[in-house]
Amino acid sequence: MWMPDNYFERIYKETIANHQAAADRESAEQRKERLRAALKSALGQFASPLPSSEPELLSSEDCGSYIRERVKLSGVDGLSFGAYLLIPKKRIGKIPGVLAVHGHGYGSREIVGLLPDGAIDHEPPGLHRHFALELVERGLVVIAPDVIGFGERMLEEDRHKDPRHNSSCYKMATQLLLYGQTLTGLRTAELLAALEYLSKREEVDNARIGAMGFSGGALLSFVCAALDQRIQAAVLTGFPGTFKGTIMEVFHCVDNYTPGMLVHAELPEWISLIAPRSLFVESGDRDPIFPIASAESAIEELRQRYRRENAEERFAFDVFPGEHEISGRVAYDWLAGQLGT
Repeated sequence: MWMPDNYFERIYKETIANHQAAADRESAEQRKERLRAALKSALGQFASPLPSSEPELLSSEDCGSYIRERVKLSGVDGLSFGAYLLIPKKRIGKIPGVLAVHGHGYGSREIVGLLPDGAIDHEPPGLHRHFALELVERGLVVIAPDVIGFGERMLEEDRHKDPRHNSSCYKMATQLLLYGQTLTGLRTAELLAALEYLSKREEVDNARIGAMGFSGGALLSFVCAALDQRIQAAVLTGFPGTFKGTIMEVFHCVDNYTPGMLVHAELPEWISLIAPRSLFVESGDRDPIFPIASAESAIEELRQRYRRENAEERFAFDVFPGEHEISGRVAYDWLAGQLGT
């Protein structure tokens, strides 16, 4: 009688039943619009940057097959952030663009082939697989923003720590909660500013924009795609599952928990807000923090939801032999194909 396990199992089951009851009372489109509104509310509100916060080019370097620019942007009043822009040198007319979002690690440098100090990384890539380089080599303009809390954007008190294994997520997330805001909301506001910048670049066809994120970056990519219709195709890797089978089952960073989301829907339904736009999910069969059983459950539900929207051909997935990492063996070419390179 003293153990709380049964209580928590009961409230989960009751919550899932409430989801179905709510869905039965409204049309599919009404439910999606209500969920989008609930998502915006759960993330919290952040003040827009001042009109004077114009983008600034910090550097430009010829990297052989592409140009790597470093730009300064702002998405929230009082904050600025850096982003790398990778631009293929061989292109005809306007070409597709991709928002590339890193997960836990040392920031955007980890996905554009650089070390934490900015030097070229000549070693085999880590879990992120330098995936921004894979995308630019497929003819896509890639923007890779610095997600707040990692690498150069850690709090001052954390700057002496190894950015490969440390972040400022906990302190940032818990402080924002006291203001009725969330770290996911802050990060999303900045990423949408990066998306806005990407869409206005002269090289980019703003009707052909995608997003790809790994782990916590996949969470942010799905939120951005759910809220912004400009994202026509999304790749989520090292993340898909259910709340029940991932962040409620395995210890995760606090930045994965957005208050109130499970009241409205389980994670696969939140992700399906992207439908009928194109979606690819990728998971390692030995991922210890996003277990494969949960991933496969989410994949099946997503397939069903896409089928109900007559868009099953726009949903694809790959379960690859691996752990918590990017594979890309199918995802890179899928994304390039969906965006028409």
